[in-house]
Amino acid sequence: MRGNPGIGNLSWRFIRVWNRNMVVYRKIWFVNFLVPLLEPVLYIAAFGIGLGALIGRVNYHGAPVSYVVFIAPALVAITIMYNSFFENTYASFVRMYYQKTFDAMMTTPLSLEDIIAGEIFWGATKSVIAAATVLAVLSCFRLVEYPMGLLVLPLSFLGGLAFGTVGMIFTGLTPSIDMYNLPIFLFITPMFLFSGTFFPLSALPGWAQKFALALPLTHLVNLCRAFCLGEPAADLIWSVIYIAVMFILLFPVALIVMRRRLIS
Repeated sequence: MRGNPGIGNLSWRFIRVWNRNMVVYRKIWFVNFLVPLLEPVLYIAAFGIGLGALIGRVNYHGAPVSYVVFIAPALVAITIMYNSFFENTYASFVRMYYQKTFDAMMTTPLSLEDIIAGEIFWGATKSVIAAATVLAVLSCFRLVEYPMGLLVLPLSFLGGLAFGTVGMIFTGLTPSIDMYNLPIFLFITPMFLFSGTFFPLSALPGWAQKFALALPLTHLVNLCRAFCLGEPAADLIWSVIYIAVMFILLFPVALIVMRRRLIS
């Protein structure tokens, strides 16, 4: 294996991996584009219109807002999480194990760290593309306040890096593709349900609110909601720091576990 193990072996050549995945994506762009285009419409119809008619309004920062306005930004946050996490779990696993794409790339001047970084940054890019698509759909319903809503795009890249890194760690640890049900059940599903996505955190008991604040999706939801509603708050900087630190700390871990996986 070329070079010394670790983040010091990372170079700008990881862009080559990113570009390879982009070329493949462009060939099947319509299929990838269809899901983030139609998914928010279904959520808005089912939860926003259907369930929203029963709930009416919810309290957000001391002011009542319609339920559809409340959940719309959460749909963006969920999209960011899903696209990067699943790209760096299922898709990366297929490229690594079944298509042997990683093996082919390691015969080039690319280091293993370049390959893994390229995969993670590509996952973050898919989050940006999907988030932009969802924003466009929500804008048709007048559920995004501009220009502040555009801040969701750089946020989606940062969130994509964080969740993509977690996904890559699971790829390095999961023995087979069938075992991905476990991290999805233990990691993704609790965040999907209890991160302030479909109801305010104030509806939870005190201990559960503290648990929710430890979940990265909670911070992503809070930021997306503030940007989409045009109501930023100074304390949201801590949510940005949380997501950034999550990526900074876990990125070297992803490189280590993937190196061990690929050289074993």
